[in-house]
Amino acid sequence: MLNERNLKDLLYQEFARIGKSLSSPKRLEILDILSQGPKSVEALSKATTMSVANVSQHLQTLANSRLVKFQKNGNYVIYDLADSAISDFFTSLRALSEKQFVQVQQIKQEFLNANLGMDGVSLSELKERMEKGEVILLDVRPTEEYEEAHIPGAVSMPIGELREKLSTLPTNCDVVAYCRGCYCLMSVEAVELLRSRGVNAYRLEDGVLEWQKLENK
Repeated sequence: MLNERNLKDLLYQEFARIGKSLSSPKRLEILDILSQGPKSVEALSKATTMSVANVSQHLQTLANSRLVKFQKNGNYVIYDLADSAISDFFTSLRALSEKQFVQVQQIKQEFLNANLGMDGVSLSELKERMEKGEVILLDVRPTEEYEEAHIPGAVSMPIGELREKLSTLPTNCDVVAYCRGCYCLMSVEAVELLRSRGVNAYRLEDGVLEWQKLENK
């Protein structure tokens, strides 16, 4: 029969399995990407600039800790987060890191300084302006991420297709672009392109996860 000490040792041993699987920066990046929606191993390889073999090894570690799940789709293996709670956990981990580590704050500040003049729009301001019909919202993430979840009213226009589709944008209102959140550069690239073509464009720092969190309050 287990006594209290044995029980605690066993419990914390199981808790530590999660911690061990999160000890790799690349595995954290994989979880961050998967929070946007399911991805093939090949897509994760491209997004993380790792080889397919290395991505597969990291995914196996995450699967052993039951943080990701997978299914076969033809010749591809598609991975996804095992539970929506994992996305919430990662968001909390990121917020805690920003609060506790000055290095994270410095990196974020360097990013913001590099994009001075690129006016941002808050979620509350975005919602108000969209209700008034003052802006068009572009989701510049890959199409499959948009289809998985997106901010209501957003138009899917992946960054790779934006240049070709510029002529389809209305000319009588501002444009706001968003991607995967404050550390994603796709929306920065989109705003730079739009402004080079004379469009009044702004960047939404937050993404779908932050929008969902705001709506669920």
